[in-house]
Amino acid sequence: MISVIGGARRENSAEHSWHLAVMAPLLAEYAADDVDIGRVITMVLIHDVVEIDAGDAFCFDEAANMGQAERERDAARRLFGLLPEDQGQELRACWNEFEECQTPDARFAVALDRFQGLMMNHNNEGGTWKSHDITKQHVLKRMAPIRDGAPLLWQVVLDVVDAADLREEHALDG
Repeated sequence: MISVIGGARRENSAEHSWHLAVMAPLLAEYAADDVDIGRVITMVLIHDVVEIDAGDAFCFDEAANMGQAERERDAARRLFGLLPEDQGQELRACWNEFEECQTPDARFAVALDRFQGLMMNHNNEGGTWKSHDITKQHVLKRMAPIRDGAPLLWQVVLDVVDAADLREEHALDG
């Protein structure tokens, strides 16, 4: 759902994956812990392949995200089942690790996934956040994994969200 910088069209999944694969080594110094960059790249790529197969939903669309986790589990089972057993098991374990977000590699991979969207919206003057009337609080909640996976980038998150001049959520907003 994010537009490419300049807003001419929507970013496709290959562009998103490529951005993440390039960001991993470039931003490795910001990881909270030592990470295996090759494993981080594998995680972000495998995560995206499963999302593509399951049908990627706009992260702020609650209705579209209902059942998304189940669709992704089904897609993962199907996709990894197409591979030789050893490869399928290895990649499924990598995908599970990303989804569980408990290891340093997974926390950094998830942080990159969120940071990429943040930077795309920033370079599009609020982009999809503004066009969908997303509140500052919703963006910060979505970006929260960056605080754990790449804490040195958290100030960038706060600065970008402040610069986007998003609507504040109030008690009546639901």
